Amino acid sequence: MTSFSAFVADAAAEGRLVVQPRMGFAEPARMREGLLAVRAVPGRTAGTITLDSYTRVGAHDAARRALRDGAPLNGFPLVVHGPDVTRRMLDGVVSPDFPVQVRHGSPAPYDIVRTLLDAGLDATEGGPVSYCLPYSRTPLRDSVREWRRTCELMGGHGPDAHLETFGGCMLGQLCPPSLLVALSVLEALFFRAHGLRSVSLSYAQQTNAAQDLEAIAALRTLAGELLPDVRWHVVLYTYMGVYPRSTTGATTLLRDSVELAVRSGAERVIVKTEVEAQRIPTPAENVAALRHALDAARPPTDELRPATTGVLAEARALVEAVLDLDDDLGRGLELAFQRGYLDVPYCLHADNAGRTRAALDEQGRLRWVSIGSMPIGGLARTLPPEALTARSLLAMLTHVEHRYDNVLARTPARPHLTD
Repeated sequence: MTSFSAFVADAAAEGRLVVQPRMGFAEPARMREGLLAVRAVPGRTAGTITLDSYTRVGAHDAARRALRDGAPLNGFPLVVHGPDVTRRMLDGVVSPDFPVQVRHGSPAPYDIVRTLLDAGLDATEGGPVSYCLPYSRTPLRDSVREWRRTCELMGGHGPDAHLETFGGCMLGQLCPPSLLVALSVLEALFFRAHGLRSVSLSYAQQTNAAQDLEAIAALRTLAGELLPDVRWHVVLYTYMGVYPRSTTGATTLLRDSVELAVRSGAERVIVKTEVEAQRIPTPAENVAALRHALDAARPPTDELRPATTGVLAEARALVEAVLDLDDDLGRGLELAFQRGYLDVPYCLHADNAGRTRAALDEQGRLRWVSIGSMPIGGLARTLPPEALTARSLLAMLTHVEHRYDNVLARTPARPHLTD
């Protein structure tokens, strides 16, 4: 069976973008139906099994009761179903032309990963920082410990086991790109240090296409320098913040994310649907999003130059500062957050210093307002403190939603692509 990473590499060699939904259903029959629908879409598609919230936090008894009582779950309870049920559900679905990845959101994913490996799958995602700080109250040191043993489990499974860092998607929005790039690279280095030889590095579409191009170029540069003995690719996420509510706005944003993926050389893109702002999408709605994405995956007819705002220099400084803290990268990550060398704006986790702030400038680019103790003084061009107020923060949170719903939904041209 072709591995997940080999499938993506083969598609990239053909110049084809891999498109993938975020899809999960509680019942095996429904999950199988969704995967088969995705598989039937013409083009290079990968399947996803997204897990439920109970499984993500290890509350397997609660997931079991929900299944028994017919209560709704927002994903597939992998551990409760177990490897045998999951393997039967996947029989005749997974193939060399259709790999499947498990997405979960857990700071302690050992049981999840052991189950998916036993079920015959080889790909998942997350990370000790990115699946701890935004999603849980788990202490960072505990997440680092759990992810260490999880990586060792996957690494021992074989060279094709694939792990995607979620570090480039921290909080979904309002995190300047240099920190997203640094976290994505650091988590990939953590995976490598604990046995993985096949990884992908994530980046989430933000608020300005030119700045995003700069960020993905920086991500590729650092990965090329620091992961020379690892098979890697870049995966772009369609915008993860407050999503447009109109069909036209949502579709336009999706198409712009695919255009960004093509322009930047990203090998894979995670799409969103037209109903993302309202509810969990159906298989048919996921299929529609995949078709929109594949239709948009063509060479652009115009040129968009990357911005030059110092993303690479800032990201490199952050990565190097963490690597200098300790020979053990897990310990280095813990120390980096203790000292504020890594500090995610607007993140309320107890292990995050919370001294950094960011805002949008007049071109819609994410800029630092305060860098706290992060080692990028002299590199970051900060906005003045008055750029951030309660009113402006609320406006920033809905900036993309309003732009696509209120402006782009009524305008054929896409002026933000020339910012």
